[in-house]
Amino acid sequence: MINKLDFNRFLLLLPLFSLFWFYSFSNVPESSCYLLIGTGANETELNAVDDFKTDIQKATLAKVKVVSNIKEVPENAMVIVVGTPESNVLITALNKSKKIEVTGVYPGPRGGIWAKTTLKNKRKVIVIAGSDVQGLQYSIYDFSKEVLGVDPLQYWTGKEVAKKTLMDLVTFEDRHIAPPKVPLLCYFENDVDELANYRGNLLEYDWESYTQMINSLVRLRYNAIQLFDMLGRPEFFIRPEYKELTDYQVDVAYVEKMIDYAQSKGMKVAIDFALGYQIHPMSADKATCWQEYKEDWITAWRYYLEKTPLRKTDIFILRPRHQVWDWEYESSCGEEKIEVFNEVYKAFGDIVDEYKPDAHKVLVCYSDGMEMWNDGFRPPKDWIVTWSDHGFGDFEHLPKTTDGYNFGTYMHAGFWLNHTVHNPYPEKVETVMKEMFSAYDADKFCLVNGQNFRPFLLNIEAYSEVCNDPDTFYASSFYKNWTERYFNETSAKYAVSSMKALHEAQKERIGYVQHLWEIREAISYLSDSPIQRPGKSPVPHDYKRVENDLERVEAIEGLIDISVKEAKIGLKKAMSNRVFYHDYIYLPVVLYQDLIQFERTLHEMAIMKKQYEETSEEKTLNAIKLMLPSARAQLEVVYENRKSGDKAPKWKNWYNPEIRRPNNGFPTFEMLDKIESNLNTKS
Repeated sequence: MINKLDFNRFLLLLPLFSLFWFYSFSNVPESSCYLLIGTGANETELNAVDDFKTDIQKATLAKVKVVSNIKEVPENAMVIVVGTPESNVLITALNKSKKIEVTGVYPGPRGGIWAKTTLKNKRKVIVIAGSDVQGLQYSIYDFSKEVLGVDPLQYWTGKEVAKKTLMDLVTFEDRHIAPPKVPLLCYFENDVDELANYRGNLLEYDWESYTQMINSLVRLRYNAIQLFDMLGRPEFFIRPEYKELTDYQVDVAYVEKMIDYAQSKGMKVAIDFALGYQIHPMSADKATCWQEYKEDWITAWRYYLEKTPLRKTDIFILRPRHQVWDWEYESSCGEEKIEVFNEVYKAFGDIVDEYKPDAHKVLVCYSDGMEMWNDGFRPPKDWIVTWSDHGFGDFEHLPKTTDGYNFGTYMHAGFWLNHTVHNPYPEKVETVMKEMFSAYDADKFCLVNGQNFRPFLLNIEAYSEVCNDPDTFYASSFYKNWTERYFNETSAKYAVSSMKALHEAQKERIGYVQHLWEIREAISYLSDSPIQRPGKSPVPHDYKRVENDLERVEAIEGLIDISVKEAKIGLKKAMSNRVFYHDYIYLPVVLYQDLIQFERTLHEMAIMKKQYEETSEEKTLNAIKLMLPSARAQLEVVYENRKSGDKAPKWKNWYNPEIRRPNNGFPTFEMLDKIESNLNTKS
């Protein structure tokens, strides 16, 4: 038995063994590396190899060449054999000679290996291989992350690669990479206004940003993406808030180009076959009576599959809700909605089987869909049933039974109520997902809503990790590893403590955008005007609405102040990646603090207005007026910090209020003018 001292000595000597191994096959300057691929490599495999080539060049400055014939490789050059048993005959031969083990059975679909071995002529090679193409991708991207130090989120974080030598490429231990626990991990492209708008062309999805998002997702083991916004969601061309921004028109050719790109990177494309997209919209009045308009629904689905890029769908998603707007189905012709959707899922499933018999079908039980399931709604058995969180990683409902269906989850890395500032919760990711896996076997599919992606990187990666291997996922170590990937140990600790306080401040489905609604309630009360609601009719102002927020917002202010304090200390102590620390850890909580301080001032004014209404004391009215300059100054800070925004020039326009998603509106100086005018009428 090896004692601890001997083992520690072994670890110290491991780099020397690796150097010896390297020099045993290379007596030339470390300037060239050959990636030896098979002649059967498909487009996705070639894309992954090209990424690997770029990563090696980025990390080592070496010359890297991709070849398919070992005779093209100089005798003393480094060789990395890349591929699958299906695409590369050399990998097949190494399997047969028992020098490596990577087959379709072991490690299995989406699994792979890293290995150091020798060919028949005693030539030493590195093998990076997969049981299949996706397994190869993970083997490559894990190697790039762990050995080369390439950040899978580099485009978003700006983290540079520390320079290495080619000798560093052999300082690894052989590894089998197990298939992920969840075979289908799908990213939901939803509520992406800032990602679409920040370069200046409103709702015109930037090719660079979108492809880089897909590239990062692939490196994080996401193997599917649900396209949604870019299909032309109804808000974009119907709601006044969007029509004031731009004359929206979906670009169908662009949609197809994006689908092709995602599939070329090995991602399945998922589509929710709702019927309101501008790509082929159905009128909302036909979405409330299945028995009368079922042929219109079926005709629209067939049109999607015959006349639009949606014919390339790999994963068909449907929600048991209104099929134009994302709200509960309320029949206009006296139907029982469970009976309606039992029929709908059978009819739509038959269409899918006709056009794409090998595709996946996913029922997303969003919101009332879970109640419907528990009340007896059942699609055909070949649908994956996906259980939905309430937006912030927890469940309001749990299934009474899985009834023998394949189950999965729909989780939010970000939610529309906190769209601007993330709610970091690796602890929830750990406890909730492990419970869903163990109690309900809900591991066949996971859909992760990442909103506009960039603010929600931490949770997006946490869901990836737990879906890969829940047995090794622990929130504490994930937090530590994630922050220390970017920052020194001291600043990382403050980053974690800041994010934990930020999470604590967002209990009960509260977030930045929810506060915008609360501010709207307070302004409406102070100005004695109706509360305007995007896409819905106004509602009367009411002090009770404001009163319900007072105590909670005061507590939130204290937690946000702690979060800002911790982030500020960490920023001062950051020795590397200070720009990313500012932009990801510090700036969001400052923006949150700005908004809360403004809201708290409005609340104080509202309390005094209520007192004035009860007493008619002039001094109370004057006190409210005296607070208006403070409110204006605080709102100026809100705008100033959002517009100055990130330190990284790439993201300079991201938080500009003029291009933000208009959910729950945004406070304006004109609203304060209206308050002042209303107060003056009471004098």
